[in-house]
Amino acid sequence: MILESELVEKLKSDTNIDSAFQDLVSLYKERLYWHIRNIVKSHDDADDVLQNTFIKVYKNIGNFKGESKLFSWMYRIATNEAITFINKNAKRLQITSEETQTIAINNLASDVYFEGEAIQLKLQKAIAALPQKQQLVFNMKYFEDLKFKEMSDILETSEGALKASYHIAVKKIQDYLTNN
Repeated sequence: MILESELVEKLKSDTNIDSAFQDLVSLYKERLYWHIRNIVKSHDDADDVLQNTFIKVYKNIGNFKGESKLFSWMYRIATNEAITFINKNAKRLQITSEETQTIAINNLASDVYFEGEAIQLKLQKAIAALPQKQQLVFNMKYFEDLKFKEMSDILETSEGALKASYHIAVKKIQDYLTNN
């Protein structure tokens, strides 16, 4: 297994960038896909956003300063790309980003790549009812099991604020599941 620092060095060199980028993609593709999928909900949309994320990483790796982990930097890009995707979709459809999320949740039941049961669909509806930041924090903690420190690096927010957002999100989800 290649060390992150070695990978960054290879990515920034002119000689091994294609090989290093393939290593990067194989290392992070699945984790980034599921992170994006939790935000945009649709498999096809997640694939598009993932591709855009890797294009941005490829074009901007020279700007990576190493102040955070490469993983955190890429997750930040993926998060921003997913949110941008939702907002562009909402603007194109002339609806709010919340309405876009509701449509995505309603389409989950017919998505051949969604293997959830009724309770998972209900959970996704509960998550979609949360404000965007709480959705992100909940998904990153609950589904991806990220530490608050990692989320802090990715979202550039204090750990305390993230813990508060997570606990508020959990309470809202519990209330939604109980009352719907």
